[in-house]
Amino acid sequence: MFLFNDFSFVSIFISIIFLIVIGGIVFTVFNSILQWSKNNNSPVLTVPAKVVTKRSNTSGGSGNTSAQTSYYVTFEVQSGDRIELKMNGREFGLLADGDFGLLTFQGTRYHTFERQNKKSSD
Repeated sequence: MFLFNDFSFVSIFISIIFLIVIGGIVFTVFNSILQWSKNNNSPVLTVPAKVVTKRSNTSGGSGNTSAQTSYYVTFEVQSGDRIELKMNGREFGLLADGDFGLLTFQGTRYHTFERQNKKSSD
């Protein structure tokens, strides 16, 4: 004779899946709040930078859902360090690889990029 009947096995399995999903949601919300707080406590920096590369990530868009596109730009600062920042599509479209200018950001939060001639940034 089995210790578990079919009903108790199914209910335990569903409970475990439910806890995994809820745990994932709580983990994501916690990390988002932590990153938001870290960004708020970071100084707003304006540094000379170069646009190294751009990329976009599209998710969704199947069935009755609409697609969502996230835009990212990698900047290289004078020290050679690189930082990838998420931005809106309008700003993303105005930047091109190789652009030089003044990047303003706070932690991982993009603020602005003011394009300048390469000669004036040297």
